Amino acid sequence: MQHQADEGLNDNQRTDAPEQQESQSPLGDTYHRGPVIMRGHMIPKDNTTGNLLAPVSSTDWLHMDPWRVMRIQSEFVDGFGALAELGPAVSIFGSARTPRIDPVYKAARHMGKKVAQRGIAVITGGGPGVMEAANRGAALAGGKSVGLGIELPHEQGVNSWVNLGISFRYFFVRKTMFVKYSSGVIICPGGFGTLDEMFELLTLVQTSKVSSIPVVLYDKQYWQGLFDWLNTTVMESGMISALDPERVLVTDDADEAVDVATSGIGEH
Repeated sequence: MQHQADEGLNDNQRTDAPEQQESQSPLGDTYHRGPVIMRGHMIPKDNTTGNLLAPVSSTDWLHMDPWRVMRIQSEFVDGFGALAELGPAVSIFGSARTPRIDPVYKAARHMGKKVAQRGIAVITGGGPGVMEAANRGAALAGGKSVGLGIELPHEQGVNSWVNLGISFRYFFVRKTMFVKYSSGVIICPGGFGTLDEMFELLTLVQTSKVSSIPVVLYDKQYWQGLFDWLNTTVMESGMISALDPERVLVTDDADEAVDVATSGIGEH
C-alpha cells in the first residue's frame, strides 16, 4: 500500500522514514524546497532543477527583488574586499558643488594632506568639490586617497585624485563602508547628501551603535544655525539628548579638525 501511495510523488516529495510517516500532516503530502515547507494545494507543479535549466525568453527577473538582493550582496563583498586592508582612515564629507577657489576647498585639500602625512587613509564620496579637494591633498602627499562613488544620473564619476575607488549603486551600502572603515570624520559644508551622512553618523553615535568616533564639523558660520536649533528647539522639546561635546566639535581651524578626527588613531 505504501508503495502504491508513493507512486504519485516525485523524489523531492517522497518520505519513507518512520518518524516522517508518523507526523503526516492532515493537509496531505509535504513538499520541501530548501528550507521552505509546502503542503496541500501549495505544492508547486514545477521543481527547482527544472526551473534552473528551463530556457527563459524574458529578462524581467533581472529587475526583481531576489536578483536585486544578489546585487546588494555583491556590493558588500566588493566593498569589504577592497577596504579590509586599508588600515586606519578618516572620512571627509562635503559638497560636490564647492568651487576650487572657495576657501572650504582649500581647507579640505589641506586636511586631506595632513591626514595622509600621518599615514592615515582619506576616504571621500569620490566626487568633485570638497571630495576632490580632500582626495587631491591626500594623493599629492603620497597617501591613500579613497573614493566611494555612487551612481547618480546627474553627477560625475570618481574624481581623478582617487587612487583606490569603488562605485556603488546603493547609498546604504556605501554609507556602511564609510562607517565601518573610518576612525574619525570631518564634515565640511554641504547639502542634502552631506546632511544625510552627518545625521546618520550622529544617530549611530548617540545610540551607541558605533564605538566612540570623533565627528568634526568644519566652518562654524555654516553649521552654527543648525546646531543652535538642535540644542534649543529640538532638545528642549525632548526629541534628543544633549550632544556629547567630546564626540562632536565645530571648528574653523583645519589643523584642529585633523587633530580631533585622528585622535582615536595611534601613531602609524
